[in-house]
Amino acid sequence: QVHLVESGGGLVQSGGSLRLSCAASGFYSSYAVAWFRQAPGKEREFVVGISGTGSTYYTDSVKGRFTISRDNSKNTVYLQMSSLKPEDTADYYCAAAFSSSDDVAEFGGEYDYWGQGTQVTVSS
Repeated sequence: QVHLVESGGGLVQSGGSLRLSCAASGFYSSYAVAWFRQAPGKEREFVVGISGTGSTYYTDSVKGRFTISRDNSKNTVYLQMSSLKPEDTADYYCAAAFSSSDDVAEFGGEYDYWGQGTQVTVSS
């Protein structure tokens, strides 16, 4: 069983930065971890993911601005967000799934564990 807790959300001006954290209880290093987001009135979307082997995958809209990393010694995955835009405003969720491959699923249904979410608001 893996329990995920996100933190680090908040209000930031356009062009600013935030770092989100996804801390896990339970064995975590063999899990693929992804960040999803859901803006008001929109469907949840895949943002970025990292495999258990460290391979990373980004949706096109955040490439060059967001960076995902993991510290297995702390059972934590980080999402560094820079050059934030108003369209990045959303609730951000981390999700985890056991995986022995280098792949990261972009479909939320592939993930077994979800955090409660953290809100990110980018003002223009």
